[in-house]
Amino acid sequence: MKTLFIKHTIFLLSFLLVTTSVEPFIFNFLPPFFKAPLALPLLQPPTPTTEQQVIKVGNKAAEAAVENGGSWEVIKENSGVSAMHLVILRNNKAVFFDASVTGPSLFRLPKGQCRFDTRIKKKDCWAHGIEMDLVTYDLRPIKVVTDTWCSSGAFDEDGNLVQAGGWNDGGNAVRTLAPCDTCNWVENPKGLAVQRWYSSQQVLPDGRFIIIGGRRQMNFEYLPPPGQSNKITYDLPLLQQTTDEVENNLYPFVHLLPDGNLFIFANNRSILLDPRTTKVLREYPVLPGGSRNYPASAVSVLLPLDLNRQGRKSRTISAEVLICGGAPHNAAKLAAAKPRTFLRALRSCGRITPTQPNPTWRTELMPSPRVMGDGLLLPNTDVLILNGARRGTAGWYWATEPNPQPLLYHPRNRRRNRFQSLTPTTIPRMYHSSSAVLPDTSILVAGSNPIPAYNTTLGSDNPFPTEVRLEKFYPPYFNPSFDSQRPTLISGGAPSDVKYGQAFALEFTVTANITADDVDLKVTMYTPPFTTHAVSMNQRLLILRMKGWESAGENRYRVTVFAPPAPELAPAGYYMTFVVNHGVPSHAAWIKVHK
Repeated sequence: MKTLFIKHTIFLLSFLLVTTSVEPFIFNFLPPFFKAPLALPLLQPPTPTTEQQVIKVGNKAAEAAVENGGSWEVIKENSGVSAMHLVILRNNKAVFFDASVTGPSLFRLPKGQCRFDTRIKKKDCWAHGIEMDLVTYDLRPIKVVTDTWCSSGAFDEDGNLVQAGGWNDGGNAVRTLAPCDTCNWVENPKGLAVQRWYSSQQVLPDGRFIIIGGRRQMNFEYLPPPGQSNKITYDLPLLQQTTDEVENNLYPFVHLLPDGNLFIFANNRSILLDPRTTKVLREYPVLPGGSRNYPASAVSVLLPLDLNRQGRKSRTISAEVLICGGAPHNAAKLAAAKPRTFLRALRSCGRITPTQPNPTWRTELMPSPRVMGDGLLLPNTDVLILNGARRGTAGWYWATEPNPQPLLYHPRNRRRNRFQSLTPTTIPRMYHSSSAVLPDTSILVAGSNPIPAYNTTLGSDNPFPTEVRLEKFYPPYFNPSFDSQRPTLISGGAPSDVKYGQAFALEFTVTANITADDVDLKVTMYTPPFTTHAVSMNQRLLILRMKGWESAGENRYRVTVFAPPAPELAPAGYYMTFVVNHGVPSHAAWIKVHK
């Protein structure tokens, strides 16, 4: 412990002597054992403040036909707030929010709704959270009182966003946002036992939430019931063992496995934790190649769980985890130095089956290096990787060479044939960018603010300005040549809720006839994740066990499936549910799964 503390101290002091931009360095790079309050830049008006001054690009994608690589559309020039955090609510609204510490945004709160900033002892009348209607793209400011900077989140059984941690007065906070047209955050500023900054949050089969790690926190705890405070933490040696002089173990990857245990990955190592007993059950092999967690910021997903493959009991379902990209162990150290050196990000991916008796990492290469990317599970079971950079690491000013080209990963293809390069965007999505799968199966892409305040002016000293444009990416299944295969759910043709293991039917239409000789039909259920800092918390996609399908009239069909059999496979809550025909998904029906 003493040796590690000395290393952190020497590293911090040496760079403070050579770094002219001291404050960004401190924020992104404070070693775990420094507990003193940090000085922040004074709040200044954003530059510029009008929508007319926001950088604009031509919107050719909206007019062009979708090609095999997908296409892009700018849906809004000014989102008002840069989307550091992003979620999709069950009432078809997107909620995105930033930190309040970055100062004025581009959207004011309604009159009389100002918050009091405890840091500068003044009123703050700028919005730091936005709700957007996914049909009209109308924006509504959401007032948040405590600072949500680098926080975590997940949905409860009723579809409420339960969100925790942050910085300063938000470090111990637990916040809840209900899905309604007038709702604001309900905040408990003293809900957590310790401050959680850069922590990961996971919903458990019993409906509780576990929150793991964070800066200076080598432990975990469970979120308390609404309005109460937690006082207990549990040590997690993995976090102490994997922190290095540049940390590289913040926002650990957490995946709920079918047996109810948690796969937890930090830096380059991983464990299996039983959240019921708080005991570590096993350790997994090291993933070679570099660091994978913040600030190295790789992509991690739990690959789709196929409930058709191994019976009805949740404990027999196999699970695989995929981790792609990241950065060399010393990338943050060199990016923080003067002159800055931006190391090439990692191309390597690791894939492991943690439910096997003796699992090993199987490695493969992406077409290009990537750090700070997002990984999303598509309704047709492919994985979409997008956003991020080719060089550097997460942090203010710490990356260059945006990686504009999304990738599709086909999990069931042979190893050398899994990646497909797609149409690149024209908008860099660097540090603090985000993305989400929408109910219409397109992808909302937002954010990017690799500087410590709002500045949308492009210049030699600001090559990656604050990004407030919102894009939609349309994956290849939007190609018009697939229109005849695209299912359309019939209004009222899906149940609003189902019990575990219950058989239920979905009715849909499709232009091309479905025949027994050429049937390729599945139903998938998707948990919308809480996305921030290249981590998509709680994301999971299930391929439901098929009972059968039948014709229900001309070009009309009925498919019957079984709901997930247990909360270990699907914690109670709302799921986007899709019919997928020959790899082409329908729009989503929101279905609640419960006991």
